[in-house]
Amino acid sequence: MDDTNDRITKLEEELAHAVMGNEELSSELIHSTKRIEQLERKIAMLESRFTSIEENIDAPPENTKPPHW
Repeated sequence: MDDTNDRITKLEEELAHAVMGNEELSSELIHSTKRIEQLERKIAMLESRFTSIEENIDAPPENTKPPHW
């Protein structure tokens, strides 16, 4: 009977470690997902800014007199 109790105790310990590891991984996954979403938003913002800059670069310069005229 002691062998069975020892085996059950060992299984319970292993299960507790597995549950704890699973919770840690889940927490890290949530953190990583939030960080990825932040980075995706920043990339979208930068793409928008670069597109705007590229559009302005392609535009012909304004025909204005220099300030010393």
